[in-house]
Amino acid sequence: MASIPSLLSASAVRERANRLLDLGIAGKLDHFAIDLDRLPAVADYVIDTTRQNYPDLDIPFHARWRHFEAGQIDRFGGLVDAAGITDPLVFGRAAYDLAIVSVLLDAGAGPDWRYHEAMTGETFSRSEGLGVASFAMFASGLFSQDPADPLRADAAALAVLEASDLAEGFQVTSDNPMVGLEGRAKLLNALGRVVADRDDLFGSDEARPGGLFDAVLATADEDGKVSAPKILELVLEALGPIWPSRILRDGVTLGDTFEHRKLATDDATSGLMPFHKLSQWLTYSLIEPLLWTGVEVTDLDGLTGLPEYRNGGLFLDMGVLVPKDASALGRSWKAEDEFIVEWRALTVALLDRTAALVREKLGMDAERIAAGQSAGRRHLGRRPPDRQGKARRWRPAA
Repeated sequence: MASIPSLLSASAVRERANRLLDLGIAGKLDHFAIDLDRLPAVADYVIDTTRQNYPDLDIPFHARWRHFEAGQIDRFGGLVDAAGITDPLVFGRAAYDLAIVSVLLDAGAGPDWRYHEAMTGETFSRSEGLGVASFAMFASGLFSQDPADPLRADAAALAVLEASDLAEGFQVTSDNPMVGLEGRAKLLNALGRVVADRDDLFGSDEARPGGLFDAVLATADEDGKVSAPKILELVLEALGPIWPSRILRDGVTLGDTFEHRKLATDDATSGLMPFHKLSQWLTYSLIEPLLWTGVEVTDLDGLTGLPEYRNGGLFLDMGVLVPKDASALGRSWKAEDEFIVEWRALTVALLDRTAALVREKLGMDAERIAAGQSAGRRHLGRRPPDRQGKARRWRPAA
């Protein structure tokens, strides 16, 4: 019998998503029909998109670091060089501080918001803009209590951060409005409180989100290798309390988990479909600093692809997922509506199948291409820096 805490894992996401996919293939879902004959065309599309962006098939993770590289600029590398950081622990903690705070600031900003980067003269919007803006706030020392040590985030500073501080950092004005500014500030305040309360996860000497870097290293096996799913479980344990309560079972806040009637079981987890999308995206973002410091991360494919609209839209666009109600795509839905829960779950399961086809067609294994590296819809954003270190280095102002 499954327990409520067991839902706080990537394996639970995968198992339940595939259970719904099996029901869909059997024609037993209420909202979507599934045409697996169209999946090979999706794999071909993904391969074509991948080759366009990464001809050498050296595919980076779908992680926050791509947004910090907007405009083909290695901002973090430039910042580390300028600060003279060489100690792997100092580097890792700073990288974790930046990634955790920035990911939590990443929510829909609205269609009218833009960020102008004075250093480069470029203007960014959406997730790229949020990433570049949060990077600039980090570089300025906004999240640090110590002016002499700006490249960090402290629990105490986060706990008292105000929406007006973020408004200045995000360049919010009446002509440049941002959706959800108060909510972002409250989330960072909650992060500050949780970090201060959990010194076992975030450090007792200096309470900071980056202390999680040390906690992750402590999970390494006898060969010094760290498991990607274990990083996710640590993230879910550490950050679970900061989310507004949606579903609380047996005293456990389940975060990005929703209900679906077809997932009936004979235990306390009946009807629950976990996704942990933001936590998995954050986990992908926390893996890279480990790799950069020489730590081997295993079981990357133990995480799942992300149930986001670009990935889900791919399967809709290419006819793999077909709404049983033709008018459904013209309606507005809430995240908790079963139509959306079903769509997201099927997306996760279909990403696994797509990744398997892509690997087969390219003759690669799961260690080379994980589901988290699969392409969704093509979009018009800038191409990330190439993986050969040719991106321009960003330098902070003197």
